[in-house]
Parts: sequence; C-alpha cells; structure tokens
Amino acid sequence: MKRMLGWLIAIPLLLAACGQQAAQPGTPVEVTRIVEVTRVVEVTPAGGAAPAQPEATPAPAPAAPAGFGETLRAIQARGRLICGVNSQVPGFGFVDPAGAFSGFDIDFCKALAAAIFNDVSKIEYRPLTAEQRFPALQSGEIDVLIRNTTWTLTRDTDNGANFVATTFYDGQGIMAPKAANITKLEDLNGATICVQKGTTTELNLADQMAARSLQYTPATFEDANSTFAAYAEERCDAVTTDKSGLVSRRSVLPNPDDHVILDVTLSKEPLGPMVRQGDDQWFDIVQWTVFVTFAAEEFGITSQNVDQAKESDTRPEVRRLLGADPNVDLGAKLGLSKDWAANIIKTVGNYGEIYDRNLGPNTKTAIPRGINNLYTQGGLLYAPPFR
Repeated sequence: MKRMLGWLIAIPLLLAACGQQAAQPGTPVEVTRIVEVTRVVEVTPAGGAAPAQPEATPAPAPAAPAGFGETLRAIQARGRLICGVNSQVPGFGFVDPAGAFSGFDIDFCKALAAAIFNDVSKIEYRPLTAEQRFPALQSGEIDVLIRNTTWTLTRDTDNGANFVATTFYDGQGIMAPKAANITKLEDLNGATICVQKGTTTELNLADQMAARSLQYTPATFEDANSTFAAYAEERCDAVTTDKSGLVSRRSVLPNPDDHVILDVTLSKEPLGPMVRQGDDQWFDIVQWTVFVTFAAEEFGITSQNVDQAKESDTRPEVRRLLGADPNVDLGAKLGLSKDWAANIIKTVGNYGEIYDRNLGPNTKTAIPRGINNLYTQGGLLYAPPFR
C-alpha cells in the first residue's frame, strides 16, 4: 500500500520534470515564466562624493512669430513714427493756424515717440477721415492709429488690426440749438440729423431711433468739418457724435452758448489706439506706453518730479517703472531702452497732465473726467503691474 502511494506521487512529478506528458485538449497547462531582473546599483566612490549627474539640456527658447519686431525696426530705420490722427477735433486732434498738431490723441503719439526715440519731434502726423483710417492702417501707410476710434467687436476682427488699452471712455450724444427746446430723442421725431459717414455714430443713431419707432432723415458728411459746418448753417435740426466731440466742436461755433448737448447717451464709446495684427512686440509697446501714463499718475510721478523720483523713490515698482532698479530692465522686454518709461513721463507727462492740458477745466474743450479717472478715484483707468 505504501509502495503504491509512493508511485502515485512520483509519476506526476517525473512527467512534469521531463516534459514528456502531452497536454490533452481542454486540460489547463501550468506554465512557469522565468523573468530576468537587472538591478542598477550606484557605487559611491571611496571619497564619499556622489557621482555627477548629467546636466539637463535647457529647452530651446520659443521662436518669435512671423512679423514680430518688424514695426519697431521699420520705425527706427525710418527715423520717425507715422501716426494716423484726426486734425478736425479740438482737444483731441487739431491743427492750429501755424500748422502745429495738438490734442489728447496727439499727446499719445508723442508718448510713443518718446518711448522709441526720446524725441517727440520724430513723428509724421497723417490726418485721416473716418473712412480712410482702417485702410491706411491695413496697408502700412501708418504705424499706429490714434484718432478717436471706438473699439467694437467687428472693428477688432474685420480690419486686420487690434485695439490696445482704452485711453478715453466716451458715449455718443446729440447737440441741438438751445432755442429749439429739444431735450430728448422723442423731440427729434421727423427731424434731420447731421452725422459723419462711416462711423459707429451713424449706426448707433439708426439703432436708437428705430428702437423708439422714431422717424428721421440722416444728413451724412465725409468728415467732422463738413458735418458741423452743415449744422452751423442750420441744414439739420441736430448733430450727433461722441460727447467729447460735441464739446470740442461747440467750442469753435460762433456762439457756443447757443447750443445745448442733450442729457442722453446713445452708446458706449471706448476710444483708443489701434495697431495692425501680426506684430505682438509693437502691440505691447503701444499698450504699455498707455499704461505708463496711468501708472505714473497713480504713483504721483509727473514731468516735473520724474528725475527726482528716479534718484530717490524707494518703492520697488516705481524703481522698475523708471529704470532705476539695477537688476531689472523692463525696456529690454519691449526692445526699448531701460529709461523708456521715464522718457515718456518727462517729455509728455502722466495721464492727468495729458488730460488737463487738453480737456481740463481751464481749456475751451473742458470735459469732466468722470469715468476717465483712475480706479482709485472711482474711474476705469487701471494699469497692470510693472514687474
């Protein structure tokens, strides 16, 4: 019995060892897998120092997109900035009898020239009508458009161009003779209204009158001069444009006090510079030039004290802004000199100085700042950090 039990145990073992038993169909087969394991062992040299690790290969810098830097190089090679402007709106863009350009928008052209050349004389002003402005920018006739132009979705997408930071928040209004006793849009039912062709003003007027089921006749003109000349000649019952433009043009009418700007706002009109698409460096230069003027006013830095601030102001952001920090060069990020922002402030001033010079209470084109104040004063102006 014991011998038979031994054979019963031994036979399967022998068959498995020798591999002589063929597997029958449907019978599970046990398979033994031999896995080779390699163990890597680091050996520390006798001196106790760990073996040197291979240096990581730095990732290559991203390639600049096509067009990057082309605008600045062209301006520097040319030796001047070409700025598309208005020449018919006192306070914003106007030419005096001596042929000199002045105004709020003109000062932002000067700020760009100060950033690039530290010389505001290196500008060619190119006066453009509303219909000329976008083709001039698209074609490269101008480097930047700074001409009371409203930021809209279609303009930001259909013109091959981009708006940068808003410099003036406005709204469309209507002006009429005081003697007509017009106080609201409904009083203009059946009226003739002068408006400039090819502007958001023309479209907004149509929207607002249609929304109220009011009838009117638009009298359209090519530019501001012809529009307001027609109004002054009483060829229309009222005239419409941005409220800033109404204040501006009323100041040059024969009897400004004979005209009233209605207490009605037809639209939002954020105005600011516009650049061609395809050159992000130039977009950044124009945008951060605007932000310099906001930040300077916020920090209390003016054209009069900027040199002193550069020498003695200890606030870290102010030192970076003015190029006084020996370890930070923000200008190099834009392809400009380290003192680019200080040059803007010293030459043109901060936003408050620009505003007061052209639209302040002591000017003929005085407009209360309102929402064009700094955010710290209840307005909408806000500069991202300079760091």
